[in-house]
Amino acid sequence: MRTPSKRPFSKREATEFYRRLSDSRPIPRTELEFINPFTLLVAVVLSAQATDVGVNKATPALFAAADTPDKMLALGEERIIDYIRTIGLFRTKAKNIVKLSQLLLTEHAGIVPRDRDALEKLPGVGRKTANVVLNVAFGEPTIAVDTHIFRVGNRTGIAPGKTPLAVEAGLEKITPKEYKLGAHHWLILHGRYVCKARKPECPVCVVVDLCRYGDKTPPVELTAELAAERAQTATAEPLREPKRRRGQRAEE
Repeated sequence: MRTPSKRPFSKREATEFYRRLSDSRPIPRTELEFINPFTLLVAVVLSAQATDVGVNKATPALFAAADTPDKMLALGEERIIDYIRTIGLFRTKAKNIVKLSQLLLTEHAGIVPRDRDALEKLPGVGRKTANVVLNVAFGEPTIAVDTHIFRVGNRTGIAPGKTPLAVEAGLEKITPKEYKLGAHHWLILHGRYVCKARKPECPVCVVVDLCRYGDKTPPVELTAELAAERAQTATAEPLREPKRRRGQRAEE
C-alpha cells in the first residue's frame, strides 16, 4: 500500500474539497433522531461504539417516555435499560444517562449547557459528544472527530494527525469559515458512505482528484466488490414445478 502524499492541502484546494462535498449533500445534518437538545445529548451518548441506525431503532420509544432530564430520572435505570437493551454497553450507558440527567437538574436547571467544559463534565460525555451537541443543538462551528472523520482526515490528507485531537486541530485550521458549520456532517457522511474503511469507493468520490490517498480503489475492483456484496444479500427466486396444461401427463 502506498502512503499518501506529504504535500499539504492549500486553502484553495480545501475550499474546493468542501464545495464539492456540500454540492453532493446540500443539507448537512446528523442521522441521529432527536426532539430537543436533551434527547440529542442522550442519543449521542448512546451512539458511542454503536451505529446511528441501531440507536434510532431504540430511541423513539425511550424519548416518547422521557424527553427531559426529570422524566428520564423518574424513569430510572432499569426501565431505561429495557428501552436500550439492543445497544452495545447498554448498562453503562443507562447509568450515565441517569447521572447526567441528575447533574443537569442540580447544576443546570434541567437545561443542556451551551459550554464545552460543562458538557464534558457530564457522565459519558467526551470532547466528541460535546462537539456534536454544540454543533447540532446550538449551531456552533465545531468538528467532532469520530472514526470516520479521523479516517477521512488522514486518508485524503486534508488534516492528517495521529490523534483525534490533532485531526480536529488540523480541520479547524484548514476548513474555510463558510463551511465550518456543516464540515462535521459532510466529513462523517463522506466517511460513512464513500471513503469507507475496508474499501473506499474512489471511482464515485467527488474529491478523488484532490485526495492524497495513494492506494485508490480501481473502478473494476470496486465493481466486483459491489457485485459480490449484492450477491450475498440477494435472495434467489425459489424453484417451482412448472404448471402443466390441462390434460398434459407428468412425463411429457
